[in-house]
Amino acid sequence: MSAGRRGVGLTPMETRRDVIVRAAVLADELGYEIFAVPEGWGLDSTPVLTEIALRTARIRLASGILSVWGRTPATLAMTAATLHQVSGGRYVLGLGASTKALVEGFHDSPFEHPAARLRDVVTRVRALLDGQPARLGHAPAARPLRLGQPPAPEVPIWVAALGPHTTRVAAELGDGWIPALAARDHLPSWTAELTKLREAAAPAARPLTIAAGPITVADDDASAARGIAAGCIAWYLSAMGNVYARSVSGQGYAAQVQAIIAANPRPSPERGTIPADAQIVLDQLAACGTSGQVREQLQPWDHAADIVTILLPPGMPWHTIEATLRAAADSR
Repeated sequence: MSAGRRGVGLTPMETRRDVIVRAAVLADELGYEIFAVPEGWGLDSTPVLTEIALRTARIRLASGILSVWGRTPATLAMTAATLHQVSGGRYVLGLGASTKALVEGFHDSPFEHPAARLRDVVTRVRALLDGQPARLGHAPAARPLRLGQPPAPEVPIWVAALGPHTTRVAAELGDGWIPALAARDHLPSWTAELTKLREAAAPAARPLTIAAGPITVADDDASAARGIAAGCIAWYLSAMGNVYARSVSGQGYAAQVQAIIAANPRPSPERGTIPADAQIVLDQLAACGTSGQVREQLQPWDHAADIVTILLPPGMPWHTIEATLRAAADSR
């Protein structure tokens, strides 16, 4: 599928702005296709993407992702159109329904009907970027306004989705799909399901761009690299609500997910562990070890995703980040 196309993504727990920008600049130099900056409860990703846009020349830049609960559709459209200008047309708008823990515990919004919310926001944002008036639902008597800058219909909207209802939104409305923690061997069948949904809903639409990949760590000490990747996976499965645990369980690893949760009663990204009887989850969700081992482990992903987007765990020292970026780039 990907013929060696590579991207980079970060986690919301990575809040070292200088490190993020430095990694993006290196990814640009190494020929990566896309660099995705997340947004959770730490950094506002949009000014970080602006800084990256001004310091890079070629790499595409993505919000990976903006929550549909954190900004209005109008604000999302303004942000996308502005970053489209600042980056010289390199911006990709990533949207997702986020998680119950983040929506309710941080944004103070009820997490109700997330797929419907996602569908509504994607539709409204796309209409504004296309130059149409705002689609009003709560103030129907008001005069609908258009975006006050040139329309940007060419901005791709990639949808982050895991559940059956949100993945349907991605298939029907998105230009791309970003599945987090997708198991390598399950991803092709998952992609085939979305392709069928897309062909039925929008037969004339272009194929979805599948941007997915493993948590990736390269280090001269292979054991240390596996430990970093394992800690990140354990954190996601045991501390980030139930969305990721439910998703990985549904991909065929329910017993292993329960073992990981049981082994991490007080989860921490730095101290997470994956027990011996759940190591297959690490093998499916990560590429880790020496640079040579990482290059070898990334090869099968080329047949599973259009853009193999490696995910860097938070808090890694710069020498490990650099080694990882160079190893993944060289695996093409």
